Amino acid sequence: MKKILALLLAAVMVAGLFAGCTTGNGGSDTTTAPVDNSGDTTTAPVDNNGDTTTTTTPATPSGEVVTLKWYQVGGGQPGNYDAWLAQINPYLEEKIGVNLDVQVVGWGDWGDRRSVIVSTNEPYDIMFTNMDTYAADVALGAFADLTDLLENYPDLKNVLPAEYWDAVRIDGRIYGVPAYKDSSMTNYFVWDADVAAEYFPGYKDAHTLADLTDGLKAIYEGTGTAPVGLNKDGISAVAGNKYDGLGAGLGTLGVSYTKGDNKVVCTFEQEDVMNDLRTLHEWYVNGYINQDAPNLDSAPTYKVVAVAQGWPYAAVTTWGPSLGASPFTGEAVNCEAIQWENTVLSNDTVQGSMACISASSAHPDKALELLQLVNTDSYVRDMLYYGVQGENWDYVDVNGEQRVHKNNTDWSMAGYTQGSYFNVTLDDTTEFNYWVEEVQKLNESAIPSPALGFSFDTSSVSEKLSACVAVYEKYKSVLLTGAMDPEEIVPQMMSEMRANGFDDIVAEAQAQLDAFLAG
Repeated sequence: MKKILALLLAAVMVAGLFAGCTTGNGGSDTTTAPVDNSGDTTTAPVDNNGDTTTTTTPATPSGEVVTLKWYQVGGGQPGNYDAWLAQINPYLEEKIGVNLDVQVVGWGDWGDRRSVIVSTNEPYDIMFTNMDTYAADVALGAFADLTDLLENYPDLKNVLPAEYWDAVRIDGRIYGVPAYKDSSMTNYFVWDADVAAEYFPGYKDAHTLADLTDGLKAIYEGTGTAPVGLNKDGISAVAGNKYDGLGAGLGTLGVSYTKGDNKVVCTFEQEDVMNDLRTLHEWYVNGYINQDAPNLDSAPTYKVVAVAQGWPYAAVTTWGPSLGASPFTGEAVNCEAIQWENTVLSNDTVQGSMACISASSAHPDKALELLQLVNTDSYVRDMLYYGVQGENWDYVDVNGEQRVHKNNTDWSMAGYTQGSYFNVTLDDTTEFNYWVEEVQKLNESAIPSPALGFSFDTSSVSEKLSACVAVYEKYKSVLLTGAMDPEEIVPQMMSEMRANGFDDIVAEAQAQLDAFLAG
């Protein structure tokens, strides 16, 4: 989940090595969401569980309408933005006395634009944030402390499990509202199922890298092609699947999800990670991984098998279509996802998407009330997610269930930046409610990190951390693509890191974690 690929994935609701989107092509009947004129209760369109969602909000003082500026990252400002405002603002005004001013910054410009907004204290009310900058911006005083204010919005607080609120705490305080989505992390082996079935009939039972080796050998010998297609980022989940990186941004630092010892360690020196690194090197030497992987910015489009983060149905909606035509048949790929190891929950997985309120906002209460409505009112959520009703999308009936038919794919707001996915009305191309049947079940079964809710204050070791990150960046490609022998490279890398203070970083993280766990 800390990869920017998490952004691409989140734009399509999946983080991994693939990205794509689903286009609706169903019926044409439409319905319009009712507007309750009392100002107290709205009965929203039928949600994606087939139930009617009712949201109660405080009455808005007569005549008071507050305009809230919300910065989101996405595909840029929608071309029909004015038409969207004309549709959503009257509804919001009636419900909670709010109008919106949404600024959608393109993905490529987001980093610089966000930095300017924060550093110059540019006026705004709500801003998309993730784990990459959250703690640092809180330290700068950029965001409002929401801990006490949240008590006035129980519907919002109850959207998320309590441990998810813990995951966004810094020094015990809450400064952001997480988007409830694939908030845990599950990685998958994503197969061309037809090729796998022919050469590796047991692929559905392979859940570790070592389990794949015999199958990759058979595929390589049978097809003459490297079945694993990587770029220079390699497979970072060899450590991320097993260790919580504590938000430090250093791939060699972490605490185990499963060992129970709560020890901060060098992950690349642990036998479970070293075994995976040895396996990758074996694959590379034998030709199962494309030999140019360490130098590629982008991985080959088609792969017999790849690693991606998400949920099983993404193989149908996203990962399969992203592979293009099969080089063996010329037809669309029949894709299947098989889980790789455990589902895990950490601060980083929950912090993949948050809405933070500016410390300078004149209306933090209304901003939080808006976020409550977004997370509980399906009609508001649908308008943010799909765009202009009647232009970008319409409600349709599918076997007695309300669904959304997407008339086009022109809407450029990124849904993952806005709120819960569990109250988005499903589109009419979706076969079943994968949010409930797959994503929610993964979230509920996730192994929580022992450091959930812990915030590593790196200020005393910041220079050492930066130096170690630079060392890691120098070596990670050849290790995570398998291009070089980890028995030689890991000791070399760690010798350089230790010369730059790695052990001091571990000691500081351990002391802070011990104090956190001691309460």
